[in-house]
Amino acid sequence: MKRFKRKKQNAGAGVNGNGSVTREPDCGRKQKLAEIHQALMSDPVDIETLRKAAASKGGLLTDEVRRKVWPKLLNINLYNLPHKPGRDVREHHKDYNQVVLDVRRSMKRFPKGMPATERGVLQEQLIDIILEVLKHNPQLHYYQGYHDVAVTLLLVVGERMAIAMLDTLSNYHLRDFMDPTMDSTKHILNYLMPILEQVDTELHDFMIRAEVGTIFALSWLITWYGHVLSEFRDTLRLYDFFLASHPLMPIYLAATIVLHREKEVKKTECDMAMVHHLLSRIPQDLPYEVLIGQSQYLFDQYPPSLLAKQAALQSRRSLSISTFQAFQLSTLHQRPDSVLQRLTKAQGSTTSRHASRHSGLEAALPRDRGQLWGKGNRMVKMAVWGLSATLGAAVFAVAQTAMDWGPEVLLQLF
Repeated sequence: MKRFKRKKQNAGAGVNGNGSVTREPDCGRKQKLAEIHQALMSDPVDIETLRKAAASKGGLLTDEVRRKVWPKLLNINLYNLPHKPGRDVREHHKDYNQVVLDVRRSMKRFPKGMPATERGVLQEQLIDIILEVLKHNPQLHYYQGYHDVAVTLLLVVGERMAIAMLDTLSNYHLRDFMDPTMDSTKHILNYLMPILEQVDTELHDFMIRAEVGTIFALSWLITWYGHVLSEFRDTLRLYDFFLASHPLMPIYLAATIVLHREKEVKKTECDMAMVHHLLSRIPQDLPYEVLIGQSQYLFDQYPPSLLAKQAALQSRRSLSISTFQAFQLSTLHQRPDSVLQRLTKAQGSTTSRHASRHSGLEAALPRDRGQLWGKGNRMVKMAVWGLSATLGAAVFAVAQTAMDWGPEVLLQLF
């Protein structure tokens, strides 16, 4: 364990785009925000700097910054978002009943103190987001815990951007979890023990004797820890890190958490039930900045290609891993939002004058909005209700951040 403990001194390290550890300069919050702004304005967008900012100490700092950076990390065009789902998205969908059950049980994932009416609107949006992505990708299969990822996105970026982000994540980072069986998910979990073996053979052997397996980390992995953390700010910090990292980074963090609790584990009776009970409950006071730095160190020292040489990891091909390099390359040639906005306006002026007769809010609504919300005053009331719910979610979710809502953000919500 000596190698790993020495690296604790580098807990404040950041991560650049190719996965190497770098020391974040002690330049303060303002300089980091300025660097992020400059990276977003560069043409093409400086993705390497954005990845480093997302993974380095403090992450992306505020939800306002996340709404700008998260889409770039996933190569999403702010000015080409999907429409809000229509009523037909719920019709005859095989996963509808299960999605509704899971969303109804997700009350704890919404900010404490949020009015029930606002939470209700967001839950309806959450159902539609999930079903829309599944409808658009019939090759994907819903799993319980998928809604935990979706709700995190919804609370930060709003409905339309959440659809776009969830669609991309489902086809890349989360792809192995969305097969018809859990075989691919088990394959990803199988990386956990080899990581432990590389760092602490005594701890690894103890867990093998206890026959605890890796199922204790299942909900951590498939929800990106959203299901098991009580503080939303910790969830957001991890999402910053994961969005900027390799798809296997959540399993490296799982190994880091187990290693962090090494003494607790070894003091526990060497029994499957006892060890599983201990590990399946994540302490709510973990030092996530330290753990993030250590996770990146483990990834650099023992990359997936090294671990995959073991027999247990050779029998199956991971779609998330095999497509990641191509996905990363696709993010390197994005235009800044100011250019995309100008191009979108130019394209719109030459194709149709019809859309110009509508307000920004109306133009972004689905074409069958009259069927979805009715007509006249009822439509206006529901639109305002949905807007207030989304705004309320953002304010409650990150109370420490003074939210500066601009016109672009308001348009995203619809």
